[in-house]
Amino acid sequence: MEINRPEVLAEVVRAFDRYERALVGNDVAVLDELFWNSPHTLRYGVGENLYGWSAIADFRAARPAQGLARDVLRTVITTYGTDFATANIEFRREGSTKTGRQSQTWMRTSEGWRVVAAHVSLMSA
Repeated sequence: MEINRPEVLAEVVRAFDRYERALVGNDVAVLDELFWNSPHTLRYGVGENLYGWSAIADFRAARPAQGLARDVLRTVITTYGTDFATANIEFRREGSTKTGRQSQTWMRTSEGWRVVAAHVSLMSA
């Protein structure tokens, strides 16, 4: 299996960057698009466990749009072959002393790259 094949890595980086812009801009339509529309998709958040695309979309629709800006401190994206990738970041929300961690598992689908699993957690300062 080839790790970080340049053209595949570039595709995932573009998808991840699109996700990040949508997240801080609260573009719910793009966020919904970039999560795999499947009951198998999951997202573990800081205060919620969401199972299935519908639960994730419902959460996004109800989430406040304030306080989304953040500084990304470190990004590690790794591709495995041509259809699977992980994206992990450390971040800090504006005005917070806590470091956040976000992990995503991406899969190539017929619609393009989609998040199939995600996890967000916070560490004390």
